[in-house]
Amino acid sequence: MTTDELLVKASSFINAKYYSYFAKYCDKYNINTPLRLAHFLSQVNHESGDMKYIEENLNYSAKRLLQVFPKYFKTLEIAKKYEYKPEKIANKIYANRMDNGDEASGDGWRYRGRGPIQLTGKNNYILFANWVKNKDIINNPDLILKDNDLLVLTAFFYWDYRKINNIIIDNANQYEICKKVTRAINGGYNGLDDRWQRFQKIYNKINT
Repeated sequence: MTTDELLVKASSFINAKYYSYFAKYCDKYNINTPLRLAHFLSQVNHESGDMKYIEENLNYSAKRLLQVFPKYFKTLEIAKKYEYKPEKIANKIYANRMDNGDEASGDGWRYRGRGPIQLTGKNNYILFANWVKNKDIINNPDLILKDNDLLVLTAFFYWDYRKINNIIIDNANQYEICKKVTRAINGGYNGLDDRWQRFQKIYNKINT
């Protein structure tokens, strides 16, 4: 089965707005088997709400900040100073890591999550800019939101750079593979059940 044929079968799992970019890049980056495509789409769709949310939502209430980011917001009093202030929240939670500067630098907000797999942190933006050979991204990261080609490429970059295709082995326990892919994408196992359910649904549809 060709990659084009696979994508036609998977079309209901790809936001029509971005379908042409998947058609453009899946073969190039060897996401060209039912297993690889099902794992890729299940991860992308989980991370982006079926490709509807392509920018990190940081508009949290104080109560939610305590739940989601307890490391950074240890009391309700502290959280109240940040609630419903996405830029301020980003600058706090992403400060002094991923090559970002301190909270005052604004790097947390500047390099917040964008794209279907949420490219996050200055180090990842630099890697992506070098990968696509577009240094303007470092100084103007919003280019990713303005250019659908770049937007979709962030997901392919992450997959390619992390060599996730190498994790996906035929005739293996695909639940265990899904766990490994999830860890490579997420750093943990957040949303594993949803990712696994999505994988099975997509794979069953396209592997016929």
